[in-house]
Amino acid sequence: MIIEKAIDMDFGVNTYIVGDEKTRKCIVIDPGAKVEEILKILEEKSLKVEYIVLTHGHGDHIGRVIKLVERTGVKVVAHKDEEEILLDEKKNLSYRMPYGPQAFKADIYVNDKDKLSVGDMKLTFIHTPGHTKGSMCIRIDNHMFTGDTLFAGSIGRTDLYGGDYNQMEKSLKKLSKYENELFVYPGHGPSTTLGVEKNTNPYM
Repeated sequence: MIIEKAIDMDFGVNTYIVGDEKTRKCIVIDPGAKVEEILKILEEKSLKVEYIVLTHGHGDHIGRVIKLVERTGVKVVAHKDEEEILLDEKKNLSYRMPYGPQAFKADIYVNDKDKLSVGDMKLTFIHTPGHTKGSMCIRIDNHMFTGDTLFAGSIGRTDLYGGDYNQMEKSLKKLSKYENELFVYPGHGPSTTLGVEKNTNPYM
């Protein structure tokens, strides 16, 4: 598996390009980074993007979705409970961000435990509300992309629209049942493992 990261310097969002080595098909997770930087990685690694996948709909994570779709023509995947926030530039906070208001409908809305194949990669979507109603993690083999649900040593805030601390606690408990060996790739900050977070993260 190929995992590349581009970082948006305005908000520190991690955009992940995750590809299948055999077929060279890939996904882009949370395109907050500059489109040119994403396209450069795709070209350098000879990858063909199949989907944009969103862990949630906040403006810093969706800031370049529309432009990336214009350049690639690919479909956008999000959890069904995130539709409301994706369609509202104020609820997703993009109206006050440097790349301007973002409001759009995803092409594919998924539910908890839904799966999607990209090349030889098998994606599993895990609904983890708390940061937003439709926050989700994406598992691919022994890698989990957690968005703003779980960070190294911390968690995402729950005081924005759609946030709910009680739901966040339930989501963290849900994640804690997965195996320690999972590599965790958060929406902000460094990567970690689920085992490290279980042992050291005060919120888990």
